[in-house]
Amino acid sequence: MKNNGILALSPIIVLLATYLGGALIAGDFYRIPITVSFVVAIIYGTLLLRGKSTLHKINLLSQGAANPDIMYMIWIFCMAGIFASSAKSMGAVDATVMLTLKCIPGELLPMGIFIASCFISMAIGTSVGTIVALTPVVTATAEHIGCPIAWLTAIVVGGAFFGDNLSFISDTTIAATQSQGCRMSDKFKTNILIVLPAAIITICIYIFGNQAGGYIAPQESVEWYKIVPYLLVIILALAGINVLTVLFIGIIATNAIGLIGGSIDILGMFTAAGSGLGSMCELILVTLLAGGLMNIIKDLGGFDYLIRVLTSKIGSKRGAEAVISLTTALTNLCTANNTIAILTTGSIARDLSQKYSISPRRSASILDTSSCFVQGIIPYGAQLLMASGLASVSPVEIIPHLYYPFLIGAAVILSILTGFPKK
Repeated sequence: MKNNGILALSPIIVLLATYLGGALIAGDFYRIPITVSFVVAIIYGTLLLRGKSTLHKINLLSQGAANPDIMYMIWIFCMAGIFASSAKSMGAVDATVMLTLKCIPGELLPMGIFIASCFISMAIGTSVGTIVALTPVVTATAEHIGCPIAWLTAIVVGGAFFGDNLSFISDTTIAATQSQGCRMSDKFKTNILIVLPAAIITICIYIFGNQAGGYIAPQESVEWYKIVPYLLVIILALAGINVLTVLFIGIIATNAIGLIGGSIDILGMFTAAGSGLGSMCELILVTLLAGGLMNIIKDLGGFDYLIRVLTSKIGSKRGAEAVISLTTALTNLCTANNTIAILTTGSIARDLSQKYSISPRRSASILDTSSCFVQGIIPYGAQLLMASGLASVSPVEIIPHLYYPFLIGAAVILSILTGFPKK
């Protein structure tokens, strides 16, 4: 075990200082590319690996980038880019926007998007899949009604984490319940009591703080057949089919409908696919750099140090719950992956739960909710990177509007302080 102390975690500080600090100084979040911030943090991290050869440092970086979880996300990014670009080229986005604006009153549009995102993510168990399905439609809607794109995109992201946190087939739910030894239904009953108030408050914000009202519904007819690819993606995702398979089928359906309807030709089909892949290049590069950086921090002993420090001074049940939450949150901050954060801290949480008589369902709920809170607000997490890539906005522009993720963070704190729910 390495013993580098806080120095082992300092690459994260360098990353945040370079990206957020530089952007604040410049007054423009587009002036400091996040890719450059990661490169600076990686160079700094490799300098901390004293006594290691250059080849060894490169191997550490490459092994982190080639992690199966990282590569799986990259394949999703590639397929999502092709699907989004193909659907837009074929006319699916415009048709879906027309239908949305015709069916949902302006004063209820934000609430409707949030509830739809909650429902879909709850059913399919993946926040990334939900963001892939809804963001292209939402961003096109924002452009049509003159509403801030970052604001509507944040609504989708917030709802996506509702299901990520609660769904029975979510990776985080499975990891949390298995690591704590409790049934999914028990964890759900406790977890829903913690986060439901946050969801209700979020809905009220969207009703009374609506920024999308006042538009006039379009009068032109809707080419409904162009909506089929989005419906197909949502239905297949709800059926529990793997997100890569869903996107592949969606791409085939999109191009088939476009070719038959005459809205796209063979050349346009390949051009759209290339454009979609190109739009994901920066996102893919950031994901690879993040995986490499986290592996360097792991080799430095950063995660071991973090867990050791946080578990060293606990004197009560409330303190143990606070440590479970804080350990998970900080590990998630470092790994940028909520499932990995839960798996990393799960055994520590279980030991603390047994020692301080914390029910498994409660420790599982604290683990899952704490990780979803952090994952929902970090600008280098897969969800915000995906949403920002599809919406063509900076992740930092989305963060101030992420009401639900911030509220579930507050809900966890209040739950620990009050002991709610009692049973």
